[in-house]
Amino acid sequence: MCRKAALNGPEGLKGASCGAGEKETTQLFLEGEEYNRMMYVVGAQPFIKPMQPSPSISPGMQRRHTLPASEVRPLNTQDAISVFEIEREAFISVSGECPLHLDEVRHFLTLCPEFSMGWFEEGRLVAFIIGSLWDQDRLTTDALTLHKPRGSTVHIHVLAVHRTFRQQGKGPILMWRYLQYLRCLPNVRRAVLMCEDVLVPFYRKSGFKVLGQCEITVANLTFTEMWYPISGHAYMRRNSEAIRFPLHPLTVPLTKTDEHVDV
Repeated sequence: MCRKAALNGPEGLKGASCGAGEKETTQLFLEGEEYNRMMYVVGAQPFIKPMQPSPSISPGMQRRHTLPASEVRPLNTQDAISVFEIEREAFISVSGECPLHLDEVRHFLTLCPEFSMGWFEEGRLVAFIIGSLWDQDRLTTDALTLHKPRGSTVHIHVLAVHRTFRQQGKGPILMWRYLQYLRCLPNVRRAVLMCEDVLVPFYRKSGFKVLGQCEITVANLTFTEMWYPISGHAYMRRNSEAIRFPLHPLTVPLTKTDEHVDV
């Protein structure tokens, strides 16, 4: 290689006057450099990511992307405090008693979370149902605290809606979805609940029928016992993959039609 090329590198080769042997050496040098450069780029490809400008998105928009606007899912023990706060506000001010205390909420969400259902708006609990299995024709005091895994009756302990979201039809919608979900369970034959007389018309609208006066009393309160027949198991099992979420943990988005049903 001529002295000028050696001193100035590849750029110096353009103006250098070299012999035939030196030209061959220079060509081999360039080919080797090109090969090494190509191998470096190929080897680095798995680690090279194109630079993309980060879009400027407001925190509110980011939240809407990470949390669905509305979803229904089974509850868990982490939801217990939110459940109890809604329940306490809904019942204490009216009757002075809660259907379930906080430890009882945790108790049922530990034993049988698959018989619970919560409605969430952007991650916030706005309505819920908690139930358990029962194995007798009528409710007794034991039904308030026990879960009977081999029972065929679902005892609905409580349905409550956050005060901010009342008078929007959310209670009847959630009850309808819960009853449809129960149709997916092969061993469930009916649902029962007890309520004060003033709530009987509300549950009648959901299809419940009066069984008679409940033998359970709380303080000075008496209750009416109501029931709902669960039927159509085989058909529902074939046609309700979207609501079988406690067995397959899916979330069920709510439609605009659902959200605007009047009570």
